[in-house]
Formats: sequence, structure tokens, C-alpha cells
Amino acid sequence: MVERLPNSLMVQYSELMQNCVQPVSGGSNLSFKSKMINGKRYWYLYISIGKTRREHYLGEESTELLDRIENEKTLWQSNVDDRVLRTRLVNMLIGGGMSALSKDEGKILALLERNGVFLAGAALVGTLAFRAYSNMLGVAWQSDIGTQDVDIAMDNRYLLAVPRPKMPVNLGQLILDSGLGFIEVPTLNPKQPSTSFRIRNRDFRVDVLAPMRGRETTRPVKLEQFGTYATPLRHLDYLLEDIQPAVLLYGHGIMINVPAPGRFAIHKCAVSQKRSSGSAGKIRKDLSQAEQVFEALLDLRPADISVALRAAAKRAAPFQSKIEAGLERIDASIAAEVRKLM
Repeated sequence: MVERLPNSLMVQYSELMQNCVQPVSGGSNLSFKSKMINGKRYWYLYISIGKTRREHYLGEESTELLDRIENEKTLWQSNVDDRVLRTRLVNMLIGGGMSALSKDEGKILALLERNGVFLAGAALVGTLAFRAYSNMLGVAWQSDIGTQDVDIAMDNRYLLAVPRPKMPVNLGQLILDSGLGFIEVPTLNPKQPSTSFRIRNRDFRVDVLAPMRGRETTRPVKLEQFGTYATPLRHLDYLLEDIQPAVLLYGHGIMINVPAPGRFAIHKCAVSQKRSSGSAGKIRKDLSQAEQVFEALLDLRPADISVALRAAAKRAAPFQSKIEAGLERIDASIAAEVRKLM
């Protein structure tokens, strides 16, 4: 039985969500410096990521440019109170029993958020999305079977209704320059680009994913918006058609995107039936997560399941048959309630 958390925590979570809509960079990794070249002064913005420092040219000194620099510094200072409030809310939510990130997860996701990866349309899928749902729905999962890996997915066909960063995000380089010790994970085919990164001598990794369309393939998909490649996965587009914001608990809160929870549960049922017989552990994880999300939604937001089922009904018959096969393998009473919503 999924345990519901106190309503007071959900009120605090909603407050944190509202405060996380606007970024509150403190400028801790940013600095402005000028250079004299041929008798003229030019200004640059330096961004420090781990042990790496990147230089961005701003222009020749002018009253307008100096005002912009001063306004940015003032904004950093004005964000202090917002950061303090958000940090307090995060700590209160963790203390109340909500799911928090590990140190590795928090550091890399805070870096990605700060550099506009989620504003650019990326979403978290997999176990991190499952854990985000516990806070979104105000429940404590019986189990969050799975790894602590970060699975980032993007589909260029579906764009969020928010402004995208003016500068493209080079996701792979961002991860490698994070200072956390990430290296590329070689692919089975050495001629193909890497789509995964792991911390050296550690199991923690970041995988970049994209929908597979057309015939089955293992060839990485180029994500132009992120300047990197992704592993193609079948049916991932179903997840990414409906993305929702969520906040992860670390630091002063990290605003991310996740698939609608109803779609997540349905997708897990389908994916569990695509795995080979040698992936028994992953199949158990898929079905456990689907069952728990279904149980929570049936109690709190059954319409979410109905909407997700209607979307699934528009897809090809093999996808629908895999969903039904997955439902056959979860708790019979939960599956019966889900079928009533079809």
C-alpha cells in the first residue's frame, strides 16, 4: 500500500515549486573581467565549471555594457533571500520524509539546470523520474528499485512552451567539464559516438536518450539542440509527448521536467515486455514502479491514467499489446482498476 504524506508537506512543496520557476543564480561561478587591447577596453564573462573556466566575449566597454554588468551583479545579490527561502523549504521537505537526491545526483543536475538543459526541453526519465513523482503526488514509495543513474531524454519534435536559451547547450561537454570526474563510456561500435558518461572508477553514470523511429537501430541519434548524441529507444516519444515540471530536493531546489506520471506507468508496462529473459531484475523494477504509480494515481488523480490510456490507444497495436501484457503481471486488483479507465 502506497503511503500518503501529510498535506502540510504538499503545501510546502507547492510553495517551493512556485519559487523555483525563476532561476536564482548567485553568480558563484561567474565573474566579469576586462582586457586592454590596442588602447581599448573589452569585457568578458568567465564561467567556472569544476576545474574548467570558459570565456565569453561581451563587447567593447560602453556605458550600456557597464550598466548591464552592474545590473547582473545587483541581481545576484537580490537573489540571496530567495535562495535562503528555497533552501529552508528543501530542508523542511526532506525532514518531513520527501525523497532527496544523493550528492552526485544533486551536483550534476544542479549544473544542468543552471545551464538551461531543462529549459531547452530535456526531461528526466527512469528511476529519477519515479522518485520525483513521490514528491509530486505526496506519497512514499514502498520501494524505488533501480539505480541512481541519471537518464536524460530529449525529442526535438516536442518543444516546451517556455523560452529556450539563446546559446545552444553542449550537453556532453558540460558533463565532461563539470569537475566531477566524468569520462565518456565507449560504445560497442568504436566508430559510433558515445551517448553515456560515468564518473571515473564509479558506477554513477549519465545516459542521454532519444526516441527510436522507423526500423530497429542502435545508431546514436544526433541532438542538435544539445550538441551531442543519444541512444535511441523505442516508445520513448510516447513519454515525451506530455512533459510536466517538478522540483528535486537538493540545495535550493532543482527545477526539472518529467513525463506525465500516467504515461510513465503505462510506458513501464510496455517496456517490461520488450526486455530479454536475462533482464529479470530490470523487469521487476519496471513492473514495481508501474504498479506503485498506478496505485497512487488511482487514489489521487485517476484522470491522469485515463488521459494517458487514450493517448496510448492511438498508437500501433504492438505497443498496446505490450501494455496489456505488462498489466497482466502487476497486482490484479490495481490492473483491474486501470482497465476500467480504458
